Amino acid sequence: MRIKFIVLFSFFVFNAKGIAQCEIKNRVQADGSMVYYFEPAVFYTTKTKSLKINIVTDKEHYFVALQPTPFPDKKVGKKIKDDLVIHLSDNKTYKLVHYDTQYRRNDSIMQVLYLIDDKDLNAFSNYEAVSAEINMQGTEFVRSYNFKLHKNAIVEQLKCFLKKEEN
Repeated sequence: MRIKFIVLFSFFVFNAKGIAQCEIKNRVQADGSMVYYFEPAVFYTTKTKSLKINIVTDKEHYFVALQPTPFPDKKVGKKIKDDLVIHLSDNKTYKLVHYDTQYRRNDSIMQVLYLIDDKDLNAFSNYEAVSAEINMQGTEFVRSYNFKLHKNAIVEQLKCFLKKEEN
């Protein structure tokens, strides 16, 4: 009886953990379209700057969404048009095309979306992020981040989205 209880308890704990990791949220955009996303994970943080990253999808395309801090004001930030260079643990460099720069929650959050090329989805689903370079127009020329935290968040989030699509 005790072993059955332990097995049953373990099943619920591990199952709940698996479900919690795939907590997909959604939001209606200004144009009426729906996007799906995860809460951003902190990839890099110091006393002066931080970077949060998450995956966003419209169910057709996948985007890496960056939330850098500090960020430029809206007038300057809207000039950010350069691509994101990201290095994965497969020792390859990927260039993601700039898609959109958004200011949300009364301009207290800046989010920059970069499109993941379909041919690179497999790599982003299997290799953790190591570092990134972003041209932050108006703040400094290029910001480099060597990721220390949650390097596998992109992999986990993409796997959740892709697994959900299979069902």
